[in-house]
Amino acid sequence: MEHISKYLTSEIKLSSYDDKLFKSDLIFDDHMLIWFISGETKIIQADTTFYFKTGDIFLIPRNVLATIINYPKNGQPHKTVVMHLSIERLKKFYDKIDIDKKHIAEQKIYSFKNHPLLESCLSSVMPYFDLKDEFPENIASLKITEAISILREIDKSVDNVLANFDQPGKVDLINFMERNFMFNMPMERLGYLTGRSLSTFNRDFKKHFNNTPQKWLTEKRLQLAYYQLSEKRKKPTEVYLEVGFEDLSHFSFAFKKKYGIAPTQLL
Repeated sequence: MEHISKYLTSEIKLSSYDDKLFKSDLIFDDHMLIWFISGETKIIQADTTFYFKTGDIFLIPRNVLATIINYPKNGQPHKTVVMHLSIERLKKFYDKIDIDKKHIAEQKIYSFKNHPLLESCLSSVMPYFDLKDEFPENIASLKITEAISILREIDKSVDNVLANFDQPGKVDLINFMERNFMFNMPMERLGYLTGRSLSTFNRDFKKHFNNTPQKWLTEKRLQLAYYQLSEKRKKPTEVYLEVGFEDLSHFSFAFKKKYGIAPTQLL
């Protein structure tokens, strides 16, 4: 896979690569504002799936678990402009604004399609990627401030996410894991998202599930795969990435070990 990232600053980049697909389970430390130039992306969350294509613009809040599958399309690379909206930057922005902070932040993906204000803002940085000299930080700051201002103008509820600087609190472990078992995350990150240290996460997991996290995760992913294959009539190549496996051969081996048949035999 040939992947190229050009950075104007640490907060603004142009990402491009050519390959059949690229899959990753991600959780971002910053809010990510993304504009599609070419290619397609499929984003899978616990409760919903999004499809984005050329011209679409979307915002992924920080600390949101998602499986992201990127595809080149029609001979064009998967190419995006990505703007990081960091906590530090947002704190400075909202320090001068009086907002209602009573509402609970809804950690959802915001889709803006090809909104002309946002598209104009993001496309305006494209010529700067050809600069040979260092991109001025003050101009980068203006562009990010412009993007935040446009987001607030388009959707007032975005303040509930962008102006929320809290760390994840302790949540119900059973409910969290039942909703998010298909995402491949280091145990430290899962602990962080549930408001626990790694040692507390492992201890609580053993208490609630009477199993190790890795064995329990594999079992849940295989159960979901069996359902998708037998009831939804999906192909193994469609299923293995979505249920949390990284490799088709490893998925097939684990599936046959558990159920005694290959995934293709359910078709």
